[in-house]
Amino acid sequence: MAKGGGGSGLIWATAEDLARNRPVVLSLYRQILRALNSPELPLGYAARMAKKAECRAIFLFGAEERSLHNIRDLLDAARHTLGLLNRGRLP
Repeated sequence: MAKGGGGSGLIWATAEDLARNRPVVLSLYRQILRALNSPELPLGYAARMAKKAECRAIFLFGAEERSLHNIRDLLDAARHTLGLLNRGRLP
């Protein structure tokens, strides 16, 4: 199995890659959960809890990902989602 860092052109994440992404992922996760609590979103309590559970499931699934490309795509999707939530829109 090929292993490599960010600039080596290989597709599998190393322990260093995963450690480098961990603070970014945790920060995005917390920001998304905070944004879901915004009163600007048109969500009732049950819908808000369902969205939080969906977010948690996506991040748990993403935690098992080892492909650099997929990790990058998941981070981009999380940033896009956070931008939408901050504008008061649902993703």
